[in-house]
Amino acid sequence: MTDAITAERAVPEPLLSASAVFDNAADGGAIGAARAFTADFLAAAPAVRQEPVTQERVDLAKLVVSELVTNAVRHTSGPCRLLLELRQDALEISVFDRAAAAPVPRGHDPRRIGQHGVEIVVAVCESVSVEPEPDGKRVRALLSLLPVGAEAGA
Repeated sequence: MTDAITAERAVPEPLLSASAVFDNAADGGAIGAARAFTADFLAAAPAVRQEPVTQERVDLAKLVVSELVTNAVRHTSGPCRLLLELRQDALEISVFDRAAAAPVPRGHDPRRIGQHGVEIVVAVCESVSVEPEPDGKRVRALLSLLPVGAEAGA
């Protein structure tokens, strides 16, 4: 008799994934390029998913990417890498940069101009985590692709 142990991935393989490296922080082009990359990526979703991603969810994905890439290019040195992984009902957005320090959400202050990026990402995503990497960190955000009010599996 042979015993067998089967390992299952905690997270299934993505339906589609793509990554891009942005290193042009000096001219501000990285943020716009990351947003366009995200929109183009989600435009390809119907090829691997039963339905297209709604414009509302595309706009939220672009917002999350914009905030995470902005943090990476403004507060770290060197390039950052954006990784998008499409799942059936969610988009996993990861930004890798060379700084070890995690972004910190600031307390609510309606008088503060700017510096609300982490708060925005936390508010619109299902989860946000920061994971150490050998050369910095990975900020991972999970954004639901279900329309507002829709339940998983419905």
